[in-house]
Amino acid sequence: MQDPRIEKLADVLINFSTRIEKGEHLLIEIFDAPEEMALALVRACRKAGGYPHVAVRQNRVMRALIADADDENLKVWADCDLHRMEQMQAYIGLRGSDNVSEMSGIDDDQMKKYGKAYLTPVHFEQRVKNTKWCVLRWPTPSMAQLAEKSTEEFEDFYFNVCTLDYARMDKAAQALVERMNNTDKVQIKGPGDTDLTFSIKDIPTVPCCGQMNIPDGECYTAPVRDSANGVIHFNTPTIYNGVSFENIRLVFKDGKVVEATCGDDAALNSILDTDEGARYVGEFAIGFNPYVLEAMKDILFDEKVAGSLHFTPGRAYDEAPNGNESEIHWDLVLIQRPEYGGGEIIFDGEVVRKDGLFVTDDLKALNPDALMG
Repeated sequence: MQDPRIEKLADVLINFSTRIEKGEHLLIEIFDAPEEMALALVRACRKAGGYPHVAVRQNRVMRALIADADDENLKVWADCDLHRMEQMQAYIGLRGSDNVSEMSGIDDDQMKKYGKAYLTPVHFEQRVKNTKWCVLRWPTPSMAQLAEKSTEEFEDFYFNVCTLDYARMDKAAQALVERMNNTDKVQIKGPGDTDLTFSIKDIPTVPCCGQMNIPDGECYTAPVRDSANGVIHFNTPTIYNGVSFENIRLVFKDGKVVEATCGDDAALNSILDTDEGARYVGEFAIGFNPYVLEAMKDILFDEKVAGSLHFTPGRAYDEAPNGNESEIHWDLVLIQRPEYGGGEIIFDGEVVRKDGLFVTDDLKALNPDALMG
């Protein structure tokens, strides 16, 4: 018997996240995920009048394809997938992972080459800019381990997160969008020596409430490229190309990372030396999903943690441009709830969030009790 939670999630993805209309072509790309979810999406897409297309991938196979691909291999692979993506009006990426570290051990330069030759033209330039897209994870035992939950407990958590009332969240987020659009100076205070200032003046703010990611729950913009000064010390672990990093501390001067440390300084700085834009920041976002409370080394969840923010070395989004271009876009997360050391977000001298909770009347509807009430 079909799990009703799968049918509900498919309905959210087709009718709310990507808003499939009659005659639209949808690419459903699944990685290490069950065929039941793909079938539910195909049925929901057809019911909405769309044309579904499915690409089934496995991360072990992807590793083999990437690991020693030369320039010609990557070019033809990208050309083929780009041609298909150009025919699509919508995209759903369902990304499970039997092993979250599957890509570890691949040469760093090879991963950069793959990013430039394949990911940039197919996804960053075509899919992100020209389709209605939504990317989500699929619950696996590997993810349950990272979340320190049983498989069953994690599945229940996953479906609660992914099928919450995103319409309510979207309505509540409009006040934060207005606040951010009228803000110049932002100050971030947090555990340790975190004290960072930057400007978001005249850069648009975008609410993310179930349209592009599931789970969702953030508003993002970008700092003025040369405006960041100070220190930010991230208190959540993160995985980049299969490698785990913890306790990342960045020092900024006039927008640029001038000092970067963690448990593996050489690996961290290699990523930040990918290109000129990698040491500048392309995104500043505030997370507020009421069901996501702990980091689990999965950025689609971690960047939505209630009481969090993320500050992102690398490429800016076209919807919130600050002129920064890069092959990387690495969301690094700071949680400011009391059990993580607390902290404040200050807009033009006014505290708008303290210890993970919004404190101004116009923003209190984004606190967990309000979103879950």
